[in-house]
Amino acid sequence: MSMRVRIGVVFAVLLGLCLPVVGQSAGRRESRIGGYGYRESADFVVKRLGLRRNSVVVDIGAGDGWWSSKMVAKLGPKGVIHAGEVDQKKVDAMKTKWADLKQIKPYLCPTDGTGLETDSCDLAFLSKTYHHLNKDGHVAYLKHLKEVVKPSGKLVIIERHQALASGRGAEHAWLPGLLGHQAEEAGWMMLRCELIPGSDHFMATFVQPEAFAKAFAKRREAAEKKKAAKENKPPEEKNAAEEKKAPPE
Repeated sequence: MSMRVRIGVVFAVLLGLCLPVVGQSAGRRESRIGGYGYRESADFVVKRLGLRRNSVVVDIGAGDGWWSSKMVAKLGPKGVIHAGEVDQKKVDAMKTKWADLKQIKPYLCPTDGTGLETDSCDLAFLSKTYHHLNKDGHVAYLKHLKEVVKPSGKLVIIERHQALASGRGAEHAWLPGLLGHQAEEAGWMMLRCELIPGSDHFMATFVQPEAFAKAFAKRREAAEKKKAAKENKPPEEKNAAEEKKAPPE
């Protein structure tokens, strides 16, 4: 077993063990377990999305468009939210309900993708949709989202923690450790995974490691240039710089 796989397994186990404890504590304190209770923490969720004005978002499995409506204010008049649904009736209902919010663009999307162009979105958002994806097609779907989301963009997935669910609720939930493993296999890097306050739902945020690699490469290049320039200074400039650093006698 490779070191990368070992780290992934350990991470999944620790995440699966730690989050339930926090979730149960929050649930007893706030009594918002199950259903749509996590929507009561909408301000927390939207803030964690880190949305910027004029951004383009794809809300996959948008349902009634509730989350799309909460994001609009952060995007400004030129922002766009592609609110995707696989049911035409839901699409039509969203068009009627949010007719006054021009940034929300309800559309009928395929079940195996978004139908959007490469590098067209700043954020892919899935709330209680991931567990509905085609069986054994989760990694492929995440790879598709990696193509749709810009290199500097993010992927955010909200699901009920399966360890906190019971009965039929367990069928509509997911384990954060499993999600993290699948996302890594698809080429994503987990930025953070946290329970939504007062609920049994978790929110996982992913980024593309290539973006970080480029940023680090630029910083490293700038540091090397600065070091080279310092080493190549004429003797008189070096002496002057050293005299300025020297403490007064």
